[in-house]
Amino acid sequence: EMLSDKPRTEAYRDALQGNPAIIKGKRVLDVGCGTGILSMFAARAGAAKVVAVDGSERIAGFARKIAALNGYAAEVGGPMHVVSSKLEELKELPGGVDKVDVIVSEWMGYALLFETMLDSVLAARDRWLAPGGVVLPD
Repeated sequence: EMLSDKPRTEAYRDALQGNPAIIKGKRVLDVGCGTGILSMFAARAGAAKVVAVDGSERIAGFARKIAALNGYAAEVGGPMHVVSSKLEELKELPGGVDKVDVIVSEWMGYALLFETMLDSVLAARDRWLAPGGVVLPD
């Protein structure tokens, strides 16, 4: 649903790629990554590490393949680690990441009704966001 919403996808792209002071060299956590599009925007913007988390193994598998095909997966030398887990059940972040500087998520879902991720984003903020870090959108 999100990928077909061009204005929304472009707004996320512009926020991530158009703010190098927030993203470049930083650690980014994508909550509910889906296909990994927001993670790839962050990687393209120069994030040092990107952790993409999705609760569905099937969807996380797609994100892994897409990241690898685009050269962003850690397995091919990129900064992106894809994890299949409910965020609240995740014991630790991969890639030596203990805290993140940025949390990004399409937390509202669509129509503000379906696939809402707000509780997971708040849990991620409380557990992994470094002091001075940002949540996008805020």
